[in-house]
Amino acid sequence: MASCAHAHPADLVKRLSGAEEERRRFSVASAASAWNRRDFEYHENLAERARRENAAPMALCFAVHPQLPAAEGREESAGEFRGIIGESLALLESLAAEGRLRAIGETGFDLYNAAFRSTEGIQEELFACHLETARRRDLPLVLHIRRAMHRVFAHAGILRKLPAVVFHSYSGTAGEGEALLRRGINAYFSFGAVITTNHREAMRACAVLPLDHLLTETDAPYQPRRGAAFSRWADIPATLRAMAALRAGPEPVNPEALEAAIDENWRRVFG
Repeated sequence: MASCAHAHPADLVKRLSGAEEERRRFSVASAASAWNRRDFEYHENLAERARRENAAPMALCFAVHPQLPAAEGREESAGEFRGIIGESLALLESLAAEGRLRAIGETGFDLYNAAFRSTEGIQEELFACHLETARRRDLPLVLHIRRAMHRVFAHAGILRKLPAVVFHSYSGTAGEGEALLRRGINAYFSFGAVITTNHREAMRACAVLPLDHLLTETDAPYQPRRGAAFSRWADIPATLRAMAALRAGPEPVNPEALEAAIDENWRRVFG
């Protein structure tokens, strides 16, 4: 069984009508992220069907994405958008209380450009809500972090109390990852197509961070391999091959053993 630590199946099916059939064909256990009721219920139906048919599992995640406050082309007024976010946060609390979530995510900070930086205060409010729910419900947290690792370290005291913290498409340095682990945070570092496209910092981190804290992902459909229009479940084998090559020393890394180790990490986080 392969595993994907982060994906958006409700968005992938808009690009690939046979997405769930592909997931089953490659036997990919996946964590599925949603921020609204419609997408969550779609994922929940997929997860229930997988349970009934003994297929690769789908772990349900929910959170308000940190990019949403800066979304372009939004038709709602600021007040209406606040209402929508409030509804999503209320749904998050309800889902967590009912035991319907395996993790809270993706949440975090995106300070990549001026538009995102202008909403940093709102991102902080959202992150505080997600972090508090994760702490109270003892749930893992899935993080979206771009140019904001300093914000993660500022919350290290609470993050170390969580069962796991998954860094989706890890963008920090190897040293920052090691520092998170030294601070007692049960951090997992997830890598996707970027390690196949010459992203040097991600490749260095993937090469040296501890194997028992690594994950693979597709971020489907949002992290395509070079030349592809979107990412999909079928990308996982290429990511595993790239990871094996990066971690090879004097002796090559056995791809099957690597996949088994990554899958065990996925089960530890998402159950």
